[in-house]
Amino acid sequence: MFWADKIAENLKDKGPQHVDDMKTPSGRIHVGALRGVVIHDLAYKALKDAGKKAVYTYVFENHDPMDALPVNLPREKFEQYLGMPLFKVPSPVEGYGNFAEYYALEFQKVFNAIGCYPQIIWTKDLYTSGKMNDLIRECLDKAGIIRKIYEEIYKKEIPENWYPFQVYCPNCGKVSTTNVFDWDQEKVVFECMVDKVKWTKGCGYKGKISPFSNKDGMTGKLPWKVEWSVKWKVIEVTVEGAGKDHMSRGGSHDLASLVCERVIDYPVPYPIAYEWFLVGGKKMSTSKGVGSAASEMLEILPPEILRFLMVKTNYNQAINFDPGGDTISKLFDEYQEYAGAYFSGKKDDYARIFEFSQVGEIKKPPKIRFSVLTQWIQMPNMEDEIKKEGSQEWAKYAKIWIEKYAPEGEKFLVQKELPEQAKDLSEKQKEYLQIISSRLDKNWNAEDFAKALYELSRQLNLQSKEAFSAIYLSLIGKNHGPKAAWLILSLNKEFVKKRFEEAVKIAKPKVSKNLIKIQNLNKPEIFSIGKELKDKFPSISVGIAVIKGVSIKKTDERLEEEKKELLKSFASLTTEQLGQYPEVVNYRRLYRQTGIDWHSRRPSPEALLRRVALKKGLYTVNTCVDAYNLVVVRHRVSIGAFDFDKIQLPTVLRFAKDGEDILLLGDKEATKYKQGEIAYFDQGGGYNIDFNYRDAQRTAVQLGTKNIYINVDGIYDIGVAKVEEVLRKACNEIIKYCGGKLDIFGVESAE
Repeated sequence: MFWADKIAENLKDKGPQHVDDMKTPSGRIHVGALRGVVIHDLAYKALKDAGKKAVYTYVFENHDPMDALPVNLPREKFEQYLGMPLFKVPSPVEGYGNFAEYYALEFQKVFNAIGCYPQIIWTKDLYTSGKMNDLIRECLDKAGIIRKIYEEIYKKEIPENWYPFQVYCPNCGKVSTTNVFDWDQEKVVFECMVDKVKWTKGCGYKGKISPFSNKDGMTGKLPWKVEWSVKWKVIEVTVEGAGKDHMSRGGSHDLASLVCERVIDYPVPYPIAYEWFLVGGKKMSTSKGVGSAASEMLEILPPEILRFLMVKTNYNQAINFDPGGDTISKLFDEYQEYAGAYFSGKKDDYARIFEFSQVGEIKKPPKIRFSVLTQWIQMPNMEDEIKKEGSQEWAKYAKIWIEKYAPEGEKFLVQKELPEQAKDLSEKQKEYLQIISSRLDKNWNAEDFAKALYELSRQLNLQSKEAFSAIYLSLIGKNHGPKAAWLILSLNKEFVKKRFEEAVKIAKPKVSKNLIKIQNLNKPEIFSIGKELKDKFPSISVGIAVIKGVSIKKTDERLEEEKKELLKSFASLTTEQLGQYPEVVNYRRLYRQTGIDWHSRRPSPEALLRRVALKKGLYTVNTCVDAYNLVVVRHRVSIGAFDFDKIQLPTVLRFAKDGEDILLLGDKEATKYKQGEIAYFDQGGGYNIDFNYRDAQRTAVQLGTKNIYINVDGIYDIGVAKVEEVLRKACNEIIKYCGGKLDIFGVESAE
């Protein structure tokens, strides 16, 4: 049963239900608050579907003080309003009554757009209507009980002259700076403290004032944690949740619950403690302007997909949204999958989630995958095909993703001139292009043309990787790209003919005698790449070397100096920059393709660079590991080193199988491989995991190791030339600090 329906089931024997949520509009409201709106909306709609009488309200707490300046607002204009209630702060944009109204209405527009329509309540109106006054009196009369609740929850003594009320200073207008010291059943005695808070100053005014607000205005407010419970009783809330920070033990909800029980005699509403919405692993703040605004999310996701993101994730699980990864593409794919369950008549959670995700009329989504759309929108003349698939709306978001968030590996642009990379095509690749060019006048459809391209490569005895890379190198200057048939057919035929003709005629540059030719390994008795892996990832290449007779030490002064110099060169590196390195992008892409979350298992070059960016320095393991880590950081290419005498030859890079496991360095228990992970295996089992992410204990390089087995990982744009270069530098660096003699050296590729 879907979780919202479980809530309705739990409340089936209760009376009418009032679902409520709230937010202080202290700045542009972040997407985490939007999750709360949707969670409460789902509870409300599930109750209605179950036949319960229910209402849903949303409280904008416009009476709270401005306690921080949003980063996007000018300090010189708004600093003077710090400490004042938000309804007294001017709007940053003309046409709105005040600061709170502007940001609240912006947020309301967003949650209306994704199908949430709660009744809006403003806390200022609750106070000025007089509805809060009786309970304000009760809280002041029972201030001693509330003091004891604070002491019980927060384990600290509260002064005897503390009262649960904050006056709006009649002199300076601030509320954050006032303290109430006494209460005579009619008025409170207060002072506007000059130094109560660090971020604004009080005026020092002292006086007596009635705590009761009316239509003429507000005189003050209850502290939020007390006010929360009072609001529940005033508007008769029966269901209300909050983020886990408020709902955790000893948090705001515990205090409000005790006020309900011991002070105002009201049953605590049914609680829903929900997890955070993270953007790139970070929590957001409205008042500080940190994180993604809810309004910005609607710029990158259609309303039904944004709602689906909130609906499909159980409220007690965090959402980690990373627009720069494959999160968005997977989200669209999942939406199509859940739609399939609904339209096939299933009654499972998938169908219910799809139903709850709708904004207005229930419609079938396009059949074309979002990942394909991201390719189509980069091709010319694809508008008709996109329209034919009914994907115009989704195509808009595909374009936004490519322009703003896509990794470089997902972007391609047809070059105006023949790319330099095409000058290295082999004679067979040129023949392939020449034959394609001669067949372009035929009226092809994409499916038949794709089959023809594969068949032609077979006839020429040309591996598909080589064949298609000839097309990509000639048109976009990369060795990979979108579906070749679609790409060619999207372009002007005469343009493609001319481009392929240029590629065929271009002379291959002469290789200088000083350049080192790629040294192929070709030693299956030592190492090979599994066939299944080759077929799925034809760009994979691995550098293999064996160094014999090494002498490994714990540290070396020269090596430590080299590490220090390297760290100096990365002094300005930030974690945000890591995703801009093409090598990191390539490894992340591979992880995504094999179902690995690179946020939790970062590729080894990224993990090392991340340590550097966080000013944690480089590891000190031993002179072998420390030496090749220098090369990893400099070149951002993954390297592994192992005790050759403990390797049981031959070795192979392949997909892990169900049931296989590995005892990793530093662990006490074996880790199960996930089927489809890429790892190196010898005859004794796996000796690392996820393409040099972590290594096994049994083959680890130790101080007593005499012979070293090295591998270097290449994928996508990290080609064989780069792999050989990094392998050579790693060997040189290891020999520099550990001695030894190079015994085996070469590169094995899937081609």
